[in-house]
Amino acid sequence: MRGNALSDVAKKPSVKGRELTAAAVGSVLLAIAMIWLIPPYAKDLVYGGVKPATIGDPVHTIVGDGGDTTAQAWLVAWDGHALLHNLRGFWDTNAFYPNTYGLALNDSLFGYVPAGLIGHGVDAAVLRYNILFVLAFALAFLGGYALVRQLGANRVAGAVAGAALAYAPWRYGHVGHLNILSTGGITLAFAMLARGHGWSLTRGYLRDRVRPGWAVAGWLVAAWQVSLGFGIGLGFVYMLAAACLTATIAWLITGRPALGRTLVLGDLAGGLFFAAVTGYFAYAYQQVRELFPNVSRSWDYVAAFSPTPRSLIVAPLFSLPLGWLHNDARAALGNADNEKVMLCGFVLYFLAFGGLFLSVWSLRQRLFLFVGTLAGILCALGTNGPLYRLIYLYVPGFDGSRTPGRLILWPTILLAILAAGFVTALAQAACRATLPEWSSIAARVVTVPLLLLVLAEGMPDLAHVKLPPEPAALAQAPAPLIVLPTDDGIDSNIMLWSTDGFPTMVNGVASYNPPERQAVRDVMQSFPSQASLATLRQYGIRSVIVVRDKATGTPYEPALGVQSMPGLTRTEIGPDVLFTVS
Repeated sequence: MRGNALSDVAKKPSVKGRELTAAAVGSVLLAIAMIWLIPPYAKDLVYGGVKPATIGDPVHTIVGDGGDTTAQAWLVAWDGHALLHNLRGFWDTNAFYPNTYGLALNDSLFGYVPAGLIGHGVDAAVLRYNILFVLAFALAFLGGYALVRQLGANRVAGAVAGAALAYAPWRYGHVGHLNILSTGGITLAFAMLARGHGWSLTRGYLRDRVRPGWAVAGWLVAAWQVSLGFGIGLGFVYMLAAACLTATIAWLITGRPALGRTLVLGDLAGGLFFAAVTGYFAYAYQQVRELFPNVSRSWDYVAAFSPTPRSLIVAPLFSLPLGWLHNDARAALGNADNEKVMLCGFVLYFLAFGGLFLSVWSLRQRLFLFVGTLAGILCALGTNGPLYRLIYLYVPGFDGSRTPGRLILWPTILLAILAAGFVTALAQAACRATLPEWSSIAARVVTVPLLLLVLAEGMPDLAHVKLPPEPAALAQAPAPLIVLPTDDGIDSNIMLWSTDGFPTMVNGVASYNPPERQAVRDVMQSFPSQASLATLRQYGIRSVIVVRDKATGTPYEPALGVQSMPGLTRTEIGPDVLFTVS
C-alpha cells in the first residue's frame, strides 16, 4: 500500500497521454490567469508615461510597453503575409527600405507563421500578438513540466519546474521581446528526445522504453524553435549539439548498446531536417553580416549590456512582488537595466540549494547540474565574467549578440531540474514518515505550497497599453514612403500600422540600423530641404507622411507648415499631412 502511495506522488517517467493533455490545458489556463487576469499595479510606464490598463480589449491594447511589442506584432504579420503574397521578398520585408534582408535584422519569428496566416490588418496583428504572448508562457511551462517528468520527477515537481521556467522574474525584463520569451520549444524538444531514446536521469537508458516517434517529434520541435530566431536559438543549437556529442560518447563508453533501426533512421532524418532549417536561417543572417560588416558587436558595446553578479538578485520592473522594491537596485545596474536583471527566483534558489542535499538525482548528477549552473552564470555575466570572452571570440554567431544576460535561461533550466529532484525526494520522505493511508496527502502538504510560492514570486505586473490609431494618410500614400517622425521609439508603431497593406517604407526598428537607411532618416530632419528632396528622388521615395501629434516638439515640426511647391504636393488628411514627391 505504501508502495502505491509512493508511486502516486513520485511518478517515474511513464507520462501518459491524458497527463500531457491535462498539463497542456492547465498551462494555458494558468498563463491566461497570470498574464491577462492579474490587474497591473498603479505605476507609470517608461514609454510616454502611459498608464497601464487592465486587459479588456485584446484587439486595441497590447501587452507590454507598446514599443518593441508592436514591432514584434509586425514581424508575425509579415511572416504570414509574405508566405501568402510575397514569398520571394520574404527576407526583404516592406520595411527598412532601401535596404534588403530587413527581416534578418531581427529574429524572424517564422515559427509563428501559422498564426500570421490568420487575419489581416492592425487589429488582427494586435490580437494575434496578445494570444501568442500568452501561449509563449504556456509552452514554457509545459516544456519544463514535460522535461523533468521525463527525467524522473513527480507531477508536483514537474509543475514547480514549469512554473519556475515560465514565470522566472528575469523573463519580465524582456516583455517586448517575444523571441526571447519563446523558450518552451527548447525544454519540450529535450523532453521529447529523451523520451524517444528511452532515457531518464533516474533509470538511464532502457531499450524497452525507446519511442522513435517521440525522437522525431523532438527534432521537429527543435527545428521550430530555431525558426523563431537565434536570439535564444543560437545557444540552443550549441547545447543540442553538445548533448548529442555527450550521448554519443556515453553510448561508446557503455559498450555501444543496441539501437533499433527505426530510432537510428528517425534520428538521421530528424537531425538532417534540424540541420537544414538551422542552415537556412543561418545563411540569411550571414548575408546581413556580409552586407553590413559592422553588425557585429564590439566588446565595449557588449560591456554596456553585460549584467553584474548583483543582477542575480535583482528583479525587473514588471515583477509584481519585487519590481517596485528593486527600483534602486535596477538603477545601480546602469542603462538597459531591465535586460541586465537575472533573478531566477529566490524560491527557486532555495529549492535548488535543497536539491544539492536531498534529491532523487544521484550525487554525480547533482554535481554536474551544479557545475553547469555555475558555468552558465559565469557566461551570462558577459564582460563581467571570465568565460564569455571565449564564447565571443571562438563560438560563431555570438559576436553579433547584444545581451549576454539572456544566457541565464540555461542556469534557470538546470536550477529547475535541481529543484524538481528536491521536491520529488521531499514527497517521498513525507510518504515514508506517515501512515500509508495519509502518505499521498502528506506528500502534497509539503510540496504543493512550494509550487504556490514559485507562482507567487513569478506573478507579473504587465501593462496593456492602448495603441495610437493608424493615420488615415497611410492608406492614401503612394509607396515607397516614409513616415515622420522616424526614430527607433516611433517606428515600431509605424511598422504595426503598415500591416494594413504592407506598403514599402523607410521606417523600421532593429537592433542594427544600416548606414544607408540611417542617412535617409537623418537628412529627413531637414525636410523639405534640397538635400532631403534629392535623397527622396535618389531612392524613388514617392511620399512623406508627417504625423502631427508625433511631430510636434521635434525637429520635424516645421514640416507641418510646408506648403506645396514644384515637385512636392501637400494634402491634409485629418490632422496629418501627406506630401507627394514628383
